[in-house]
Order: sequence, then C-alpha cells, then structure tokens
Amino acid sequence: MDSSHSTNSPITTIHPDIIQSHILTRLDGTALTSAASTTSHLHHLCTENHLWQKITTATWPSLNEPLATSIISTLPNSHRSIFSDSFPSVHYSSASTPPDSSPLSSLKELISAVDLYYEGKSVFSKTLRTETHKGWFLCSPLWIEILEPNEIIETQIKFEQNDVVEWLENNLSLSWIMISPTRQRSVNLSSRLPVTVKRHWLTGELEVLYAVVMGLVQCTIKVTCCGKAGGEMHVREISLSMEDMDGRHLIGRDSLGILQEVMENGERKKVDVEKMKSGL
Repeated sequence: MDSSHSTNSPITTIHPDIIQSHILTRLDGTALTSAASTTSHLHHLCTENHLWQKITTATWPSLNEPLATSIISTLPNSHRSIFSDSFPSVHYSSASTPPDSSPLSSLKELISAVDLYYEGKSVFSKTLRTETHKGWFLCSPLWIEILEPNEIIETQIKFEQNDVVEWLENNLSLSWIMISPTRQRSVNLSSRLPVTVKRHWLTGELEVLYAVVMGLVQCTIKVTCCGKAGGEMHVREISLSMEDMDGRHLIGRDSLGILQEVMENGERKKVDVEKMKSGL
C-alpha cells in the first residue's frame, strides 16, 4: 500500500481547515493546550483566536460583555491569554509578608468578571469596573459588591426543602475573574465549588462561601441566597473581600500588592475544596 495513504501518515497531510473545523472545535481548553504543545504545526492551528474565544465565552459568559471584550482585545494573546491566566483557580503558597503596594500607582482599575452557575449552567453573569487609585479604595477594607443596593437576582431554581446545605454545596458554582488592564494579567479568585454553606442565625438566609488561600491571605467570596422552601431561589449578594490569617480585613492598598503578585507569580491549579472546608 502507498505509504502516503497509511494510517501512520503525519497530521500535516490533513487539510488545516478540516483539523480546525472538525477536530479542534470539539476540544476544551485543557485539551487544546495539550494539542498545541505536540507539534509546531498543531501549535499554529491551536492558537487561532476564534477557537479560544469560543472556549472562554462558553466557560465564562461574562466575558461576552462589552467591558470584558474591550479589555481582552488588548491582551498579548487575546482570549488565549485570559484562559491561561484564569483556568483553573490560582494557587499561591509564598509565606513571605505581603508585597509593598507603593509601586502600583499605575494600577488604576480592576475588572471583575463574575459568573454564577447552577448544575453547570449559567444563571447570572456580570462585569464590573472598580477604580483603585482613589482614597476611599486604598484606605478602606477591600469589599467589592457585584450587585446594586437592593438588587435581587431572580432565578428559576427551585429552592429545595430537604438537605439544602448539601444541595447548594454540590450544585451552585461560581467564577470570579479579576483582570488588571494595565498589567494585562488576570486571575480566578474563586474555589469554583463552595467551601462552606451556612444559614444566617437571624435572617435564615443561606450564605455560600467560596475561598482561595494565597500565602498569608485568604480571598473570600460570599453569595447570599434567599427564598421559601418549594419556591424559587433568589440571590441578593455576591461580594469579595480579603483577610489575613487572623481574620482581619485587608485594605485596598495592601490588596493591590497581593493581587499583582498572585496574578504574575501564582500557579494555576485545581483548588482542593475539601481541604479548604477543613480549614474554615
């Protein structure tokens, strides 16, 4: 048999359009990254931005919003850059003291891209710009609230009556990507799955916490859910804060230094949610 028709023929004999349209479009981001590292030919095909745009916007619908798309277009490798930085969550284990934030005067803003999922399907997405150079941000405890005051997210999710804590722990996931336009880097500050779910002693609302430990600092995201058993679940709060290991809230100035360090030097890896639960 003609060796050119052998099953061992190199992939270069396949038309690039066929590879991109019928093979690479079926891969997720992790598989696409692995394929890109195999040969120079595949690397060229796997780094086409339209493939990464499809993957990132499907993974994080918030990145479809105009604020996010305008920022992504300025990144060195566009959508591939933000996927590389933001998937999965970050792991930063330095035990050093928090970096000095004084050199960060050029860090004028942070962009939050937040997605809330139920059973893997998006139920809420939003991007938010936070100005970081103003006195109120630099000198106050870091607290970023995605929702407007008195805003309620109405969902079609039926509020379970039994085992409500376990129900939310297993089904309500969240992503919070923080983007620095000036540094052209991003990081995912969520553990994806909750590390704890507890009922507020006074209001009866359910507080769902996601957390990532970054050296001597913990980033915590709180989602507050409410609703009547058997009815629909609503969300009235999605907020982010940072604390040291003694539970003291970090001010904005200190947080900026840590965020830059984590964005640039943090390792991207899966978060061990069970380990996080044991530490809370």
